[in-house]
Amino acid sequence: MAEPPGAPHRTTGSTLLHPLSGLLGIPLDQINFVACQLFALLAAFWFRIYLGPSHASSAVRHAFATLFGIYFAVFCFGWYSFVVAMGYLTLCHISRIYIFHYGILTTDFSGPLMIITQKITTLACQLHDGIGRQAEELTAEQNRLAVKTRPSLLEYLSYLLNFMSIIAGPCSNYKDYIAFIEGRHVHMKLLEVNWKQKGYDRLPDPSPTGAVMYKLCITLVSLILFLTLTKNFPMAYIIDNEFLDKTPFLSRLGYLYVVTQAAKPKYYFAWTLADAVNNAAGYGFSGVDERGAFRWDLLSNLNIWNIETATSFKMYIENWNIQTAAWLKRVCYDRAPWYPTALTFILSALWHGIYPGYYFTFLTGILITLAARAIRNNCRHYFLSSVPLKIAYDVVTWVVTQLAVCYTVAPFVMLAVEPTIKFYKSMYFHMHILSIVVLLVLPIRPQAHSIRKPQNQAVQNSVKSKDK
Repeated sequence: MAEPPGAPHRTTGSTLLHPLSGLLGIPLDQINFVACQLFALLAAFWFRIYLGPSHASSAVRHAFATLFGIYFAVFCFGWYSFVVAMGYLTLCHISRIYIFHYGILTTDFSGPLMIITQKITTLACQLHDGIGRQAEELTAEQNRLAVKTRPSLLEYLSYLLNFMSIIAGPCSNYKDYIAFIEGRHVHMKLLEVNWKQKGYDRLPDPSPTGAVMYKLCITLVSLILFLTLTKNFPMAYIIDNEFLDKTPFLSRLGYLYVVTQAAKPKYYFAWTLADAVNNAAGYGFSGVDERGAFRWDLLSNLNIWNIETATSFKMYIENWNIQTAAWLKRVCYDRAPWYPTALTFILSALWHGIYPGYYFTFLTGILITLAARAIRNNCRHYFLSSVPLKIAYDVVTWVVTQLAVCYTVAPFVMLAVEPTIKFYKSMYFHMHILSIVVLLVLPIRPQAHSIRKPQNQAVQNSVKSKDK
């Protein structure tokens, strides 16, 4: 519904587009968000063409990315966002990684702070690996990403506040970003391929245009689905008293799947558009696939096909909000001295905010993850002996996985305690009960926490496994 005349603008950002908000019936904060991202997309094309590494120095590229990032943040979230963000960074300085006061708006200043929090902690850990630890203490990935020199102030601000990621992310590794600004990003990935064997006399010059257009098509479809499905299938309906009284349990499960699907397009839209903005600037090249095609998915935040066809809870999580999952792995899971899965879920909840629904989701996620792992480790090998058995296993695990995800994330959308408890009661706490039964009945096979192995030990183990 459009805001009535004279109603306060529910945004801390610019009100310039308020007439458009009233015309479309979309909240002003969401209009500002989309407008900034579309303008960032145009700026990204201009940045790649006219301020490419061959046309401008690294300092100029850093300065442009920083200044435009600050402008977008101020337009979308207001001066309040800039003051809070900079005050947060100054006071917490790297040592603190949690923001507890996120506000109540759908799209507010907490978004940039969440991305900045990821970047600060990513850089802090990678600086610690490069300066404070010996190389033999690091895993192969930690050694590859370790930052061995402190960034300058301009490099630091550019990494945190660049216009490609200030609004919706994603968080990237510091070394990748600096390589992009200095013009080494694509070149480094191309050197991993022997192009002479492929008939090339020199290194190719991959263009992101095709990838950007493809992602913009996904963005458009997601926007259409959001404007049609999302508003017609609200999550709140699954706890409506009349719906609960008249609808049998299996039908409620089916509707839960439908409303969860309807809630996804806004995430597909925001993350895919953010990915396209970075690609348009020339950032996000990840190399060449098996078919020889150029890949622009270094910063991709989701894999829609893998999400919708996931046959395990782990597979679903790995393909949803990919860059945040990578951040959690690098700053928490890989460094946790004990209970890495539980600590990672808890950190994820703290990072998202203080709404109780977040904690219901992530604590339930811990239980279901452990149960799913136990089932897979104890049962999967029995279904690999024939194709029909494997197909049957995949179908059953797909259904269970999708329903388990719906059951888990519903509180994340509901936010509050009362609707969450009402929802779980209407579902008879069946996933909680089944998960506990599985953990009590099936033996738990300990998993090797490979990330705690130093690099030289990992290499030795790899050599031993090859010798067997």
